[in-house]
Amino acid sequence: MKNDWLIWLKNEFKQSYFMKMKLYLNQEYLSNNSLPPRDLIFRAFELTTPQDIKVVILGQDPYHNLNQANGLAFSVNKQEKLPMSLKNIFSELKDNYSYFEGKTGDLSNWAKQGVFLLNTILTVKPNSPMSHQGIGWENFTDRVIKEINDLPQPIVFVLWGKKAQEKKVLLNNKNHQVFISSHPSPYSAYNGFFGSRVFAKINVFLIKNAINPIDWRV
Repeated sequence: MKNDWLIWLKNEFKQSYFMKMKLYLNQEYLSNNSLPPRDLIFRAFELTTPQDIKVVILGQDPYHNLNQANGLAFSVNKQEKLPMSLKNIFSELKDNYSYFEGKTGDLSNWAKQGVFLLNTILTVKPNSPMSHQGIGWENFTDRVIKEINDLPQPIVFVLWGKKAQEKKVLLNNKNHQVFISSHPSPYSAYNGFFGSRVFAKINVFLIKNAINPIDWRV
């Protein structure tokens, strides 16, 4: 991190849980080639600074298939095939905005506009979802969410799925808006994600608060 996140979180990096997690991940990356690539673990923080945050989209853990995870929740690199969750996200976007075209799964354009694409767990073993649950990432991302909650600017929090919804207890700033639905995965998208119109609602909130809306095209 080379921006204000480093100032915000420098004390968190010194906590005992983080030091233990760092040692554990050193071994994981040596033996299991964990995901995303090590230099992309904090990419969401590099592309979206605290003062630029307009929207927080909270995911669970990175894609666990090789070459997919790139440090941004729900995003993949341009040349990669779209995962089903991202296909469903694009389907809902098309329902919100008829002009939408998802030509690539790279969501860095969102991040650069102020959409903080955060997973609750930032690493994973290949082909083993939730394999880094409980090693310390939850403590870290809880701290991140608390810090964002305290920001003065109006922010939209989007909580998709059970893991993300557990973080609602950390959000108590009346300036912010929270949208909750099922996860966009094929197992749960029909239980409330489809038809939620969350992307249009985000922009309505931003415009209402005199904030430039997000251009969702990728």
